[in-house]
Amino acid sequence: MADVTTGEKLLFLTDEQLRQGIEAMFFAYRGFTADPDRILASMAYGRAHHRAIHFINRAPGTTVNNLLVLLGVTKQSLNRVLRTLIEDGLVESRVGKADKRERHLYLTDAGHELERKLSDAQRARMRAAYRAAGPQAVAGFRQVLEAMMDAEMRRKYHAIKENGA
Repeated sequence: MADVTTGEKLLFLTDEQLRQGIEAMFFAYRGFTADPDRILASMAYGRAHHRAIHFINRAPGTTVNNLLVLLGVTKQSLNRVLRTLIEDGLVESRVGKADKRERHLYLTDAGHELERKLSDAQRARMRAAYRAAGPQAVAGFRQVLEAMMDAEMRRKYHAIKENGA
């Protein structure tokens, strides 16, 4: 329980208000992914491909193991995704210089182009929503999202946010 003397205040929400928030997250996620899903469907790709492309773009040279941790998927699942992206010329895998067992991932020019299309669609939706909500709501929204992350994910999020790694 929060200590009132430290300035913390409790926010009491009813179960119904929490359910409405959960439902809003579900529907917002559908909207957020709808545009990229349409682009990906034309290429027989799914959201796992999108997520891989996004994080490879954010941290060029990231290792397969790092991507496994970021995406929270099985090695088998990631290997299927990476195999198609590499075969289709969107991702390049390079052997590590310091450790030959490591594979470092980079987007090709075609991969950058696809990433731009996918991100442009999501940025347009986010920009419109942020403008409609206003700066205070945007700051509050980010606080809520970060508060929902467990500590390890929040650490990874801040590392990516700060230096793209």
